[in-house]
Amino acid sequence: MSVKTFVVIAATAFTLLTSNAFAQDAPAKKAPTEKQLAQRAKMKSCNAEAKTQSLKGDDRKAFMKTCLSGGTPDAAGSTEPMPAPTSDQKAKMKACNAEAKEKTLKGDDRKAFMKTCLTAG
Repeated sequence: MSVKTFVVIAATAFTLLTSNAFAQDAPAKKAPTEKQLAQRAKMKSCNAEAKTQSLKGDDRKAFMKTCLSGGTPDAAGSTEPMPAPTSDQKAKMKACNAEAKEKTLKGDDRKAFMKTCLTAG
């Protein structure tokens, strides 16, 4: 056996034997807590609502902040607890969204339409 072959075999053996010594096990991920799961669900819900309202930029940021804190902004900028939507409200929101989409409303026009549509008796 030549010196070159011996060196290659020795280097390969050394690499194989020491590779396990340097391998590190990744730390096991902890299961999310109930609080984390609730926050994820709230984030998903708020994102869906922001998308439904076609919010962008600062308006979306402000909405997400309020939504995630569990309130709705009033004219003074304070928040009050957000009531759970009833099935009637959900149906009304769905109908208003469909109508706004049908009319291809965007931006401020859509926002104004949605406000009047949702408050109409």
